[in-house]
Amino acid sequence: MDLIDEQIIKELSMNSRLSMSELGRRVHLSSPAVKERVLQLEEQRIITKYTIELNKKNCGYPISSIIEATIKNTLYEDFKNHIEKQHNIDFCYRIAGAACFMLKANFATFEEAELFIDGLIPFAHTKTNFIFSKVI
Repeated sequence: MDLIDEQIIKELSMNSRLSMSELGRRVHLSSPAVKERVLQLEEQRIITKYTIELNKKNCGYPISSIIEATIKNTLYEDFKNHIEKQHNIDFCYRIAGAACFMLKANFATFEEAELFIDGLIPFAHTKTNFIFSKVI
């Protein structure tokens, strides 16, 4: 991977819907050349998917939180099964450190957040951090 590949990745991470001609203009390559580089990045599994970013507030979820969960009594599978059924989770990672999992959840109200966290009590001790704004 070289500097041009890094520029391509940066541009696509900001807008994955760029046309190859526009992407080429931004990284100073022809459309066929940039298309070939993107294909190579996909074949190397450097680019694994294209996605969108939703404005959760406009979708009816103005409250977002990062939740650390420390599993009780080896209930890892039960916790994972519970989380997989939730509709309001952006991500859930198994992590090393003081907690076992870190997840991002979105809520319409604080009451909904409280009910969600109460639903985790059988599986884990939680630490919830509410998000004020995005920095980067």
